[in-house]
Amino acid sequence: MKPEISDESRQAATRCAKGFACLTGDRKDLCAVETCIGEKVHFVKCLQVGNCAYQHPFGSGHFCTCPVRKELFNKYKI
Repeated sequence: MKPEISDESRQAATRCAKGFACLTGDRKDLCAVETCIGEKVHFVKCLQVGNCAYQHPFGSGHFCTCPVRKELFNKYKI
């Protein structure tokens, strides 16, 4: 199943350096969401630290502000 993401989220993700690889079928380039608070704050286990404009350090982990990644998790829990 190919996930459907809103045009609004795609257009808001202007800093994606991975060419929306998270929307491909294999999703090998997708950080894992460890915790989500209110569908707004997504704490992630990053595949590569410092490789993404949407990755922000917080304590000993990171949170993600990518609109596409957040919608993927909120809609499909992936």
